[in-house]
Parts: sequence; structure tokens; C-alpha cells
Amino acid sequence: MTTDHAPERPADRAAPDLGTAAVRPAHLGLALLSLAMGGFAIGTTEFMSMGLLPDIARGIGESVPTTGHVITAYAFGVVVGAPLLVSLGARLPRRGLAVALVLALGIGNAMTAVASTYGPVMLARFVAGLPHGAYFGVASLIAASMVPPQHRGRAISSVMLGLSVATVAGVPASTWFGQNLGWRSAYWVVLAIAALAALMILAFVPATPGNPEATVRQELSALRRPQVVVALLAGMVGFGGLFAMYTYIAKLVTDEAGLGAGAVPLFLLAFGIGSVGGTWLAGRMADWDVARSIVLGFVATAVTLVLVVPLAGVPVALAVLSFAIGGLGSVVAINLQVRLMHQAGDAEMLGAALNHSALNVGNGLGAWFGSIVIAAGYGYRAPSLVGAGLAVVGVLIFVVGGRVVRARQADVTT
Repeated sequence: MTTDHAPERPADRAAPDLGTAAVRPAHLGLALLSLAMGGFAIGTTEFMSMGLLPDIARGIGESVPTTGHVITAYAFGVVVGAPLLVSLGARLPRRGLAVALVLALGIGNAMTAVASTYGPVMLARFVAGLPHGAYFGVASLIAASMVPPQHRGRAISSVMLGLSVATVAGVPASTWFGQNLGWRSAYWVVLAIAALAALMILAFVPATPGNPEATVRQELSALRRPQVVVALLAGMVGFGGLFAMYTYIAKLVTDEAGLGAGAVPLFLLAFGIGSVGGTWLAGRMADWDVARSIVLGFVATAVTLVLVVPLAGVPVALAVLSFAIGGLGSVVAINLQVRLMHQAGDAEMLGAALNHSALNVGNGLGAWFGSIVIAAGYGYRAPSLVGAGLAVVGVLIFVVGGRVVRARQADVTT
């Protein structure tokens, strides 16, 4: 299968030229670790709320389904905050913007910790979600500016590694705090992680200027680029396939594989380890060929989700499939991010941030479609089949939509 790369930049193989001047830090490893620490704080707060829902519900006197809306509030914050904060902050020095965003994340978590009723908790989670996509946008751009062009995919994946490691270490640890010391303590922990990340960024990341000529209108103009729209739509739909399965992983473990609830964390751990491995692989695949990596990631996701249907009753097989889904999700997400940075032109920071808006839409879309087939009586394996369909639609949008756009551009030029 060919992906017919964009004619103006035929090499979407290897990391794209993001138009950022190289800024070499004194210690590249510590600089990337500092940026990844911000991602670790984000990943921890994003996913730990799911495990603490019953505790939060008891604490604010609401039912678990109603309290589940706080997860939606966070996702909505991500969708709104990514384009808004990046557009407003494009002129600011990038290191300072990264610090401000990670501290804003900490403030959102502090607000959550002190909120006492449903409304304030909803507002606090929305505030906590606002800097999510914008942080990854500016952090990815800083990381790309610190390395040679052929290593930019790996640098960006290093930032995203913090998000993946959070699913293995940060989420279980903070969930333990929340269950044993009160759910509010988990959000205080995230505040501490965010403060540490801010200090590390100030200490180890070199000062990086913003774009003094940037305007909100110029940044948002990236949304008028057809290839940006295609990549965003592919992410919104295709990435939903992963969450159609992952949202209901606990029920797959207990109702389909026949294991006790105590086994669920082991499958979440398998997913998290897969995500870490996939993040490492994604950087190398991005430096090889971004577009083909996206296509391969979507296709492999669809195949893996189809296999969940006949194999969910076999615990070992389900664990392996959970590992694979975690890894493939990272491959798709990171390569979509690099693709969007490439296609967004001078608004590459916005392109990276918008990826997280798209993926959060995909999260909600996959969970929603999964709930429909479960409510229809098809069981907890059915969402994986729906997810496979979403992954297929995602790759079709990416490949066919990309070709249509290029064909129209070719007609215009001729």
C-alpha cells in the first residue's frame, strides 16, 4: 500500500523539517527528561480519575455514573484548551510557556483536591484539562529544536514517553494514595509532580524564543489546511477504536476471561507496558516514514481488535492483546502528532496540540459506540469489533482523504 506523500515535502520519511532553529542544551537527556516529566504529570491525572471514580463519588455524594462526567469534563478541557492556549501563547518564549502550562495543570489538580461538590469538581477537571494538548504542543516543538532533523521523531516520542510511563507507574501509585489516604491526596500528588516538572524545565531546558510575528489568526489558519483536517479526522475516528476496547477492559477480564476483579490491574499494566514500548518504537518509525507508520499502526490495530472477539476468553491471549493495543496506540498517536506538525506549516505547535484534541474526541467516540452495542445486548467483546471498524475508517480517511487533497492540489497547480 502506498501513501503518496505530499508533493511539497516528499520525504515524510524521516522527521520533517519543523522550521525550528536548533537549540542545543547542555544535557540533552536531562532536558528531554524534564519535558517528559510534564507529560508524566498529565498522564497521571488523566487516567487516575478512572480508578478513583467510586471514591470521588462517595466524597461528593453522587452516583458513580454521574461522577463519571468529570472524565468527560477533563477531555472537553483538552479539546478546548489546545487550540485556544497555543494560539494565544505562540509569541511567548517556549520554555516559559511550557512552565506556565505545567503549573496550570497543577493548579487544576489543586482545585480538584479542595472541591467539595459535583459542580466545583467538574469545573476543576475542565481547568486541569485545558493545558494538556497545549503543553504537548510546545514541549514537542522544544524537543524537536534540540536535536538534528533525522532524530526529531525520537525526540518527540521522548516527551510522549512521560505519558506512557504514567500508565505504568504514576497511575497505580496515585491511585494507591487516593484509595488509602483519601481521593484528594492523589490530586495533591499530581500538583507536586507538576511543580517538580516546572523546576526541571527551568533548570535543564534551554531558553527557546517564541514567534514574535505570530497571531491568533495565523495560528488558527492551520485548520484551513486540508491535510491537517484529514489527519485530525483520521485521529478522531481511528483512535476511537482503541478506546472502544480499553474502556471496557475490566469487564473483558471479569466477564469474558472469567478472572476476579483483582486481576484487572495486571491487564492495565500490560496495556501500560505496551504503551511504553510503543512510544519507543514510534519515534524510530517516525524517523523512518511518518505516513506509512500511521497506516501500519491503524491496520495492525484493526487486526488486533478483531482478535479480541474470539480470544477474550483466554486470559493469556487477552493480556497479550492488551499489550499490543497499548503499543499500537502509541505508534498511531505519536506519528499523527509528527504528521500534524509537518502539515501545519508555521503553526507546527498548534498542529501538535490539536492532535491531543483529536485523540480525546476519539476516546469519547470509542467509548460511546462501545456503550451502544453493549446496551443492545451484544456483550463486552462487541466493542472491540466496533473499534476495529473505527480503525479501518480512520486509515481510509487518512489514505483516501490524503489522495483526494493531493489530486485537487495538483489540478490547481496545473
